[in-house]
Amino acid sequence: MAPVSVWRGVGLILLAGLCFTIQDALAKHAAATVPVLMVLMVRYVLQAGISAALLLPALPRERLRSRRIGLQLLRGLLLLGASTSAVFGLKHLPMAEFAAIVMVTPLLVSLLAVVFYNERLGGAGWVLLLLSFAGTLLIVRPTGTPYGWAALYPFACMVLGALYQIVTSRLAHAGEDPTATHLLSMAVCALLFSLTAPLSWSPVDSMASWGWLALMSATGAAGHLFVAHAYRYAPATVLAPYTYGSLGWAVLAGWLVFGQIPDGWTWTGIALILGCGLASTRLRQGGR
Repeated sequence: MAPVSVWRGVGLILLAGLCFTIQDALAKHAAATVPVLMVLMVRYVLQAGISAALLLPALPRERLRSRRIGLQLLRGLLLLGASTSAVFGLKHLPMAEFAAIVMVTPLLVSLLAVVFYNERLGGAGWVLLLLSFAGTLLIVRPTGTPYGWAALYPFACMVLGALYQIVTSRLAHAGEDPTATHLLSMAVCALLFSLTAPLSWSPVDSMASWGWLALMSATGAAGHLFVAHAYRYAPATVLAPYTYGSLGWAVLAGWLVFGQIPDGWTWTGIALILGCGLASTRLRQGGR
């Protein structure tokens, strides 16, 4: 039987997935009436403020100094690109379809690890990667998709998100403080999205809309904190399968909030991606 601390970590990672799904649902809702870049600016300015208020008081100032400032800036830029692709994608695609495609990211990270770290993927790993890509094709159906060019947004988010994870891993191996890394990335995104304000700002007269934007930012910040604490209680190999719980949250949110129900081909693609992801996780666990 797993220790209580492990199940605490599992609970936190599932809560994080729920928070990120709520954030995405609110971003999708907001992007229907508010310019996407404004949505992102409000999100990151508030998230940076919340993160700084919660984390800076307990963080020694010397730990904020980075010896890899170039990589830190690159991480922030990749997060900016992935977030922009995500909100544009969520504006045009149903939540379940978008989330399923992005769930290929862990498998893509394995492929990039072959390129950047000379890790060995193995025959089974290549098969799982190809099958998961086939799953994405079942979802977007390039020859008959109703999404047009918007179908490229989740793929861009997937690639940029995978590179983001690779850079995060490099920073961790270089001894950079994870809390400082998080704060620096939030600061980069908040600053750069703020520069778009003259072009993207649009009056928001409804206090309810501002409330939804604030809740979007707060749930995103909470999700990041839950992830950070989850890995204190359980190792990545234990938590990895439970990250796919986000796909279930996305399907539920798409149905309850937007009335979007995946069709048969989409369910097949989702099942293929989910199965490949879980099999890949099991494969990595067995290789340790």
